[in-house]
Amino acid sequence: MNKFDSIRPYQDSEVNEVLLDLSNNRRFLKMLFETGEFKNIKYLPFARNILSIILKNKIKNINSIEMYQNFFESFVSEIVNKTINNFSISGIENISKDKGYLFISNHRDITLDSALLNLTLHKNNLKTTYSAVGNNLLSEKWASDLMRLNKSFIIDRSDKSKKEIYKSLNLASEYIFSTIHNRKDCIWIAQKQGRSKDGDDFTDPSVLKMIHLNGRKKVPIDRYLNDLNIVPVSVSYEKDPNDILKARELYLTDLNQKYIKQPKEDLQSIVHGIRGYKGNVHLSIGNILKFDSDSYEICSTKITNSIKSLYKLHPTNYAAAIIQGKENTNNKYEVDDIENGINYLEKRMNLIQEEIHPYLLTQYSNPVLVK
Repeated sequence: MNKFDSIRPYQDSEVNEVLLDLSNNRRFLKMLFETGEFKNIKYLPFARNILSIILKNKIKNINSIEMYQNFFESFVSEIVNKTINNFSISGIENISKDKGYLFISNHRDITLDSALLNLTLHKNNLKTTYSAVGNNLLSEKWASDLMRLNKSFIIDRSDKSKKEIYKSLNLASEYIFSTIHNRKDCIWIAQKQGRSKDGDDFTDPSVLKMIHLNGRKKVPIDRYLNDLNIVPVSVSYEKDPNDILKARELYLTDLNQKYIKQPKEDLQSIVHGIRGYKGNVHLSIGNILKFDSDSYEICSTKITNSIKSLYKLHPTNYAAAIIQGKENTNNKYEVDDIENGINYLEKRMNLIQEEIHPYLLTQYSNPVLVK
C-alpha cells in the first residue's frame, strides 16, 4: 500500500472498472442529461438505459489514464468549440517536456481553469498536470471518480482536529514535492482556496505554507519554492457563465456576514461553467519565478503580481469600469467592442435585483482597477 493512496489519482489498472461504474451511476447519467449534450435521447423511453449503453460502447477500450485523457481532450475541445468564441494562448514556449513544474493559477471556474491548461499542454505534446482539488467538491462519488480519472489529487479540507488537518495537509505537501522533484511531473494548484468571485486574483500565503509544510523544518521557503519550478498561470474569460451566481454569493455574504452553500451548489456551478457561453478566453503562461525571500507574504505577493500582469483584459472588463464611473485610459479596444460589453452587462443586470448590480460589475471591473 502506497502512503499516498488516500489522496492520489486513479492508476491505469483501475481505469476501466471506474468507467464502468460511472456508466451505471444514475446520478452521473442524470448530470449528463442536465448538460444538454444528450437532449436527442433525454425524453425517450428508458433514456437512462440507452445513455448507459452509449457510454459503455465509448469506454470499452479505455484502460489507461493516457487513453482516458485522449478521450477527455475531445470532450474539452468540444466545450471550447461550442462555448468559446476564440481561445487564445501565450507563453506555451516557456514550458519544456523535460521538467516538472508547479503551475499556480488564478481560479475563475471550478473545472475549466485546469482543463484548459491541460488541453493546451496535451496538444503541444507536453506533460499534463496532476491537479489539486478540495474534497468539498467530492460529495458525489461520480464527481470524485471523474476528477481522479483526470489526474486530480485530493487536498482534505474537512472539519477535523488540528492534528488531523496537519497530517492531511502535510501528506498533500509531500505528494506535490515528490511529483515534481522526484518524478519530474507537473502539478496545478489554485492561488487560493475557492474561486475568485470579486475579480481580484491574489495569492493566499496559506497556500504557500501548505506547499512548504513537508520541508519547512529543513529548507527555507524561497529555496523550497525555487526547487519546484513555479510557473504563474492566468486565465481570463470575457463572459463568466457563473457571474450572477458569484454576485449573489458576494451580496449575501455582505448581508449576512456568512454565506452557507446550498447542497449541490458546486455541481451546479460546474454545469453552468461547462455549458455557458464564455466569449473570448485567454490562457497566459509565465516564466519560472525565482524567489529570494523567506517571507510567505513576500513570496505570495510576487506570484500575485505575476498572475495579474499576465491577465488579458477584455471589453467586458473596461465596460464594467465605465458603468461604475471608473473609466480606464489604457483601454485599447474599439468603441463598438466596449458598447457590446456594456450591452452584455446591462442584460445580465436586468436578470438580478438592483442591489446585486455592484457585485456583478466589480468582478469584471476589478482586473482593470487592480492590474
